[in-house]
Amino acid sequence: MQHTLQLMNPLSNLLLNSSRGPLASMHALDVMWISFYSIGLLLVSILIITAVRKWVHNMVLSFLLKLVAYVMFFIGTLLMVLVVLTWPN
Repeated sequence: MQHTLQLMNPLSNLLLNSSRGPLASMHALDVMWISFYSIGLLLVSILIITAVRKWVHNMVLSFLLKLVAYVMFFIGTLLMVLVVLTWPN
């Protein structure tokens, strides 16, 4: 089937390889480590937000720490989405 698709369209091989996800060219264990890093970023960002809300009363410091936590949360979420899109490996 794949051979007939390649004869029909020379770009079909690129399409078939890209349909597995953005991290498909990486080894499965490397994708696992990326998922662990993203989980770690998500957990650390939640801990920072919780600590800032409970103990930090300076508005400037609170804003900076929350900004760092939200950036970490965004990066962790983006990495986890990339891992999930690579799931059928």
